Amino acid sequence: MPIVVLGMNHRTSQVGLRERYAFEESHIPDALAALRQSGMVEEAVILSTCNRVELYGFSAATAAEALAELRRFVIQAKRVEGLDDDPFYSLSEPLSVEHLFKVASGLDSMVLGETEILGQLKKAYDLALRHRHTGGRLNKAFQKAFNVAKYIRTETQIQRGTVSVGSVAVDLAEKIFDSLSDRTVMVIGAGDTSEKTARALLSRGAKSVLVSNRSFERAAVLAAELGGRAIHFDAWSDEFAAVDIIISSTSAPHYVIDPTRIEPLMKSRQGRSLLLIDIAVPRDIDPSVSRFEGVYLYNIDDLQLIAEDSQRHRREEVSRCEEIIRHRARELIGARVFAKADQDFVAQEFRLGTGCSSKQSLINGKGFPQDE
Repeated sequence: MPIVVLGMNHRTSQVGLRERYAFEESHIPDALAALRQSGMVEEAVILSTCNRVELYGFSAATAAEALAELRRFVIQAKRVEGLDDDPFYSLSEPLSVEHLFKVASGLDSMVLGETEILGQLKKAYDLALRHRHTGGRLNKAFQKAFNVAKYIRTETQIQRGTVSVGSVAVDLAEKIFDSLSDRTVMVIGAGDTSEKTARALLSRGAKSVLVSNRSFERAAVLAAELGGRAIHFDAWSDEFAAVDIIISSTSAPHYVIDPTRIEPLMKSRQGRSLLLIDIAVPRDIDPSVSRFEGVYLYNIDDLQLIAEDSQRHRREEVSRCEEIIRHRARELIGARVFAKADQDFVAQEFRLGTGCSSKQSLINGKGFPQDE
């Protein structure tokens, strides 16, 4: 009766594939209910972020049977067919528990050691818990994961330095613009990540911020917190001429910004550079907008390249953190399982570092964006 994990992340799949499997938060309770009603798992948690889609389950079936059923479920639920390669990694104990601990601790994140994923994991777990889709096994595993993450944060140097999606975006902006002191930032979608990114830009001297959200009330609250101004969701284009940086992170199922929308507005910019940061999955910004002169577009996968230089000193702590995680996982599920680590219930090895192409022209030798 193992804990299993089926998933994909930023290392194994490109954003275009991840967005096809992403679960909207409002749909997750129904998905969990359908998953458990099918009888394939007794407990379940779904984690869906911009960087990963993962299904955690506890099943009375064998690991191989549970993982096969989870794969069929998610493919049918998301109606994705015709893929040549299986995009999922499949893990069972002890690797599934170790993976959960690594995710919670930021060891499996695009930005090594970041803490945002811990909040996202807690939110996913709380959602499943409130709808009574977890039980003794997953409750214990997730609570242990949160404790391990806290211990690693306080007892290792894995979080040394300031590295996050927000700080990466700031570094990128500072490479495009000579100074942020006279730059205007627009946030489309008032989510946590976009808020943190806007705060990071303001902390480096950005002049002002505009907030656009489908809920104008939410936009007004965030704008007040940031010392900015709220605008109605359909009115962001009215501010386009004055904006230098746009951070978009909505839950829209379609592009919010596309060439048809912005082409008539480009003349009003008088050749000024525009940085577009798309941290939404599914993506908010049509990739073809990068064809316009002076427009620099980066999605969530692109940020990984910018983050690399800021993460090197954290990698020295990875081995120490992994040893802590193995010890804590052993405490949770018992040493006997670790003696069987080579058993064939691990359906696929975790394919870190494969399946993702990168924009090799993203940064030239001096660290500046190149024209596309």
